[in-house]
Amino acid sequence: MGIRQGARSHHLSTGAAILEGADTAVAFTEYESVRHRLPAPRAPMAPVRAEHLDAIADHFDVFLLDAFGVLNIGERAIPGVVDRVNGLRQRGKQVLVVTNAAGYPSSVLHERYRRLGYSFETSDVVSSRMALLKGLSNHAHRKWGLVAAPKFGREELPEGAVFLEDDPAAYAEAEGFLMLGASAWSETRQALLEQALKDNPRELLVGNPDLVAPVESGLSREPGHYAHRLASASGVEPVFYGKPFPAIFDLARERIRPGTPDDRVVMVGDTLHTDILGGSAAGFRTALIQGYGFFDGADPDASIAGCGITPDFILDRP
Repeated sequence: MGIRQGARSHHLSTGAAILEGADTAVAFTEYESVRHRLPAPRAPMAPVRAEHLDAIADHFDVFLLDAFGVLNIGERAIPGVVDRVNGLRQRGKQVLVVTNAAGYPSSVLHERYRRLGYSFETSDVVSSRMALLKGLSNHAHRKWGLVAAPKFGREELPEGAVFLEDDPAAYAEAEGFLMLGASAWSETRQALLEQALKDNPRELLVGNPDLVAPVESGLSREPGHYAHRLASASGVEPVFYGKPFPAIFDLARERIRPGTPDDRVVMVGDTLHTDILGGSAAGFRTALIQGYGFFDGADPDASIAGCGITPDFILDRP
């Protein structure tokens, strides 16, 4: 698919299961297999190639930036991007982070960006965790079963929610399920949740729709992978809150300066099926990063042709 098959750098993965040696061609194939649950793409147009964000800055007033592959690779800021973000702000641009990192409390994300050298305010970061928690206001209070790592505590989580581990009773007693992160998940727990949904269908809300994430040794399985499997096995259709689905973009829109036209907003990311598809479906312009993250320097043309998800711009680097 024109995707480099090589070692990957660590990033803030929430997945415990690792596909050793898998490359992003595997990820592309898996995303294509669930396209029937993803938003429809816009009609394709030929993307414009440019060097970096500064080269397209005159076209936009607001930049929505994915984290991995745009701001950082693992525990390192991508060279030059801290200065690039600061420069965009100095030019009067609004810069927001839009991330699917639902497994982590907001305090963890903000501390991480600060450690990397970025100076984002609380209101500058929009996560799919925030989108899901806001979405809970549309649901009656209930006892939620949590697919999340207990080590991150209960910050921001609904009162009375129970972490799902190895006790079948917890699955049976839950009145609905929230999937945030997969770092403590296992095939045993997946089987328990699948059976619980078959026995008694309940709502399944998913904070992180990512299927996989690149890590040094291959690909980690992320919450979206497990959610799609549950849907296929149980018939319960998940409600997704992160990219490429609307809820996270609706939340981002609330943070965008009032009166900004959609075509002056650009979603910047490294992944076609989340950042580019989602930004496009939301009505924004899109820019794909070729040099880092998913494509890691490989030419994305074959993948774009294969899936029909076309960015407005392809950038060598952020």
